[in-house]
Amino acid sequence: MAMVLSWGRYPRLPQTAHPVAWRDAAGAVWADIAAEHRSMLPFGNGRSYGDSCLAASGHVVQTLPLDRLIAADWTTGILRAEPGITLEQILEVAIPRGWMLPVTPGTKYATLGGAIANDVHGKNHHVRGTFGRHVRRFALARSDGSFAECAPHENPDLFAATIGGLGLTGLILWAEIQLMPIRSSLIDVTSIRFANLDEFFELSDRLDPLHEYGVAWVDCQSRGSALGRGVYMVGDHASAGPLEADRRKKYTVPFTLPVPIFNRMTLRTFNEFYYRRQMAAEVKSTVGYDQYFYPLDSLLEWNRIYGRAGFQQYQCVVPAGVARDAIHAMLAAIAKSGTGSFLAVLKRCGKIPSPGLLSFPLEGTSLALDFPQRDAVNERLFTKLDAVVREAGGRIYPAKDAHMSGADFRTAYPQWQQLEALRDPAILSRFWERTTQI
Repeated sequence: MAMVLSWGRYPRLPQTAHPVAWRDAAGAVWADIAAEHRSMLPFGNGRSYGDSCLAASGHVVQTLPLDRLIAADWTTGILRAEPGITLEQILEVAIPRGWMLPVTPGTKYATLGGAIANDVHGKNHHVRGTFGRHVRRFALARSDGSFAECAPHENPDLFAATIGGLGLTGLILWAEIQLMPIRSSLIDVTSIRFANLDEFFELSDRLDPLHEYGVAWVDCQSRGSALGRGVYMVGDHASAGPLEADRRKKYTVPFTLPVPIFNRMTLRTFNEFYYRRQMAAEVKSTVGYDQYFYPLDSLLEWNRIYGRAGFQQYQCVVPAGVARDAIHAMLAAIAKSGTGSFLAVLKRCGKIPSPGLLSFPLEGTSLALDFPQRDAVNERLFTKLDAVVREAGGRIYPAKDAHMSGADFRTAYPQWQQLEALRDPAILSRFWERTTQI
């Protein structure tokens, strides 16, 4: 059996992967694991960062071999596929036919099952909401041998619990989603350099309603009047152009570095370069969808640059009414901490509700950062950031989390008890055990 880890490699808890190649064999594999280890967890391509994709038992059912396209109607854009198919595989068949994922996270290497389990969101949450809003139905296998076909009006409780349910309700055998029509695989992008956090909010207020996509890179080392400076990038699908699956050249980090390459000096140098590389205050360009949505996917195994200890991503969202002050307080704390992130992303989330019980976004602003794993430094910083998020009435993203307290999780996600009531008794993750099994 192969051993797998979460993407952040922290906590470092190798999982024994039991691959399933055929839908009708899933029950037998599951039963064998449960008989010996009591519980398991579905596991896709391991793009979740913390411990939500790690089984409490250390044994996962890997769905990656379940990657078949079952059916597609290219006149309506309705696609049905197995849970292990990656977003990249969907894009390769859909884009040449004029269809796009309506919502996509920052990596195309996530699986369809993982996108549902984490109810992923993207740069257009203010327009399309979360991935779960575009899921039409799915088939769910349970440990008692039963199967449930779930849709908004068919087994609605299981449907809502599974979307954003962290894989805890059962094993998805197939899912049907609605794609979005496009005329070109190109994205028209406007990149605008902003001097501080106030300018980000002004740009976002003005431009988000006018564009499909919006996201900002922010310099988390900046201070004073430059606190929160960065580059804001809005985008729209081009009205004309080719419909081609992207074929960017890929590079691979060949080995795990002994120590992370990031420290205060290298971060300051990188951030200064990235902020200054755009000479003009505003630049318009047309790029392939891969370059706009998935810039890091061109560097395979990029998590290795954080060294053997791995890293943690801290992603939170805070309500709109207090977002400016809360984000300001968090960026100030990060700048003073002696650590930081070269990947620091700000984006606004809209009002559109998710059908899922435990969906992460709320109307407000999301901040996401990656930190090399340094136990004492991260603990001190995260304690400060958690306090800001807690006071603001915000929440942390379970798919990225490896530290959130049970009290904070249960307060921020009060519907967790409804999920617990529908959780399959033979499924338990490290995250769920850590935050709810009191």
